[in-house]
Amino acid sequence: MNLLIGAVTIGFILAPLALGVLITFRLFRMLDLTADGSFGLGAAVVAALLVRGMPPVPATIIGAATGVVAGAITGVLQTRFQVSPLLAGVLTSTALYSVCLFVMGGGNLSLSSADSILDQADRLGQRLLGLPASLTLGGTTVSGASLASLVVMSLLAIALAIGLAAFLRTDLGLAMRAAGNNPEMARASGINVDAMVLLGLGLSNGLIALAGVTFAQFQGFASIQMGMGTAVMGVATLMIGEVLTGRRTVGRWIAGAVVGAVIFRLVVAAAIRAGLNPNALKLASAVIVLAVLVVPVVIRRARAWRPLPGASTRA
Repeated sequence: MNLLIGAVTIGFILAPLALGVLITFRLFRMLDLTADGSFGLGAAVVAALLVRGMPPVPATIIGAATGVVAGAITGVLQTRFQVSPLLAGVLTSTALYSVCLFVMGGGNLSLSSADSILDQADRLGQRLLGLPASLTLGGTTVSGASLASLVVMSLLAIALAIGLAAFLRTDLGLAMRAAGNNPEMARASGINVDAMVLLGLGLSNGLIALAGVTFAQFQGFASIQMGMGTAVMGVATLMIGEVLTGRRTVGRWIAGAVVGAVIFRLVVAAAIRAGLNPNALKLASAVIVLAVLVVPVVIRRARAWRPLPGASTRA
């Protein structure tokens, strides 16, 4: 039960990552590798601020804001200096690796002595909901802090999903979608495509950094390796979600991103429970993405294949 609750909680924590990757990968049709750096930057910044005594809420907001800045830098490289999206993301992410080292003062930073937003959620749950220090579910002792973290992270993920869906229906959101879907037509309609790219990358990496911020507080430490493979993991959650919810509307995309994040973590938890070496998690993520991309193509080709009339199957 503890493994299940932890997996679902991490799934909701990673939902902002999936939403951020959705903006660039689906709306702008690019794979933004800034995600790897933004996730780690958010974790590094919030850890550095918390150990210095800053309250968790402003530290969380600042950590997410650093992702917006990182995305804007990538956007400037693309729009002002005509650097390809892939290379711009790689350059920014590579630079952020060193920034994280400077911010944390090393490769790892523990939050064991710091008060986190999840600690506040635990205290709030005990005060308002009367959650006990521990309770028994399914024959397993579960801490009240775990349940409080699950509730807070699920509410945050749902609120972000609803907020993003509402934003994408506004005039500004529609302009951003148009710029990503057909830049030439958007320019002809008077939309500033460069500004929309900056907005999309900033919003995307802000959400991704927020995922890094909450993940670090949940884990109790920040590590320089935390952001590695973030972009691939985000794409994996999107693919899983789209298989379950479809891609007919933006609302389904957004719902699929959240559902996919939770399902992905449940799959990971099941694999670890079955004996998968944790060191192979990145490989497993890549295999999941490859499978979701390749299997539908293979099935489609198999259905489309028909033997020529009168052709013999014998040599």
